[in-house]
Amino acid sequence: MEPPAATAVPAPEGWNRLTGDRSFLAELFVALNLAFLALDVYVAHSTNGCCEPPESIPIAFSLVGALALLANLAVSRPLRAAGSSHRSGAGRWVGLAVGAAAVIVGTTGLILHLESNFFQALTLRSLVYSAPFVAPLAFTGLGLLLLANRLVPPDSAAWGRWVLLLAWGGFVGNFVLSLVDHAQNGFFYPVEWIPVAVAALTVGWLLLPLLRRTPRAYLKGALGILALAAATGVVGFVLHVAPSLTDTRATLADRIIYGAPVFAPLLFPNLAILAALAVWDLLAKEWVDG
Repeated sequence: MEPPAATAVPAPEGWNRLTGDRSFLAELFVALNLAFLALDVYVAHSTNGCCEPPESIPIAFSLVGALALLANLAVSRPLRAAGSSHRSGAGRWVGLAVGAAAVIVGTTGLILHLESNFFQALTLRSLVYSAPFVAPLAFTGLGLLLLANRLVPPDSAAWGRWVLLLAWGGFVGNFVLSLVDHAQNGFFYPVEWIPVAVAALTVGWLLLPLLRRTPRAYLKGALGILALAAATGVVGFVLHVAPSLTDTRATLADRIIYGAPVFAPLLFPNLAILAALAVWDLLAKEWVDG
């Protein structure tokens, strides 16, 4: 007598609603990233004895903005079956306010980082060795994602393309960061070229779906490229952290603050998640060629 065939256990209805609401997932992505940026900015600004009053602004904003978004999500569908959409009512204005403020914080940070050295010398050397000028644009990108999540209908293909555009812009910034950061030590280790090459590959691959419909196979290939980018970031994180854990000539805090930027490689898996969300949306809405 043959054993009975295994039957698939259906996912809980609430879980299906959650994973099917890509606008909600994008909002959660922004909230979690804002919360993490508070730690990232604190560590980055600690290199010069954090924190001067202007340097405290992005930290405070990250915490307040993340809490506001998480509170809105907690009372919205699909977490609350009887709740309203996170995009409507008061939640709409929370998103617009936090998004606009994030754009302002990021743009102001970009100017202040460039002003620290680059605007005084206007040379490639001053650009490489100034404060990481692209880093504050993480706030700008998250702010624009929030604004798009409020202003673009989530059931349209335009929503996925806007999210993909912002993820693509993030990878452009990541390419610049990888190039400039590793140029500070003259690419001493050949493996330091790998994140530059992977970022360039990802930027090139994701550009085509922004310009036109692509075959379904091309979009699925994009998921493979994004998996490669995520793996690159995880390996980079390990390589950045390892010296801080093995070198005993200074305290662990000093090794993290003054060593290789430990969180920088995590931009790769972070942006890969956002881009994969956009590709998933385009595939689900059949925004393909043929």
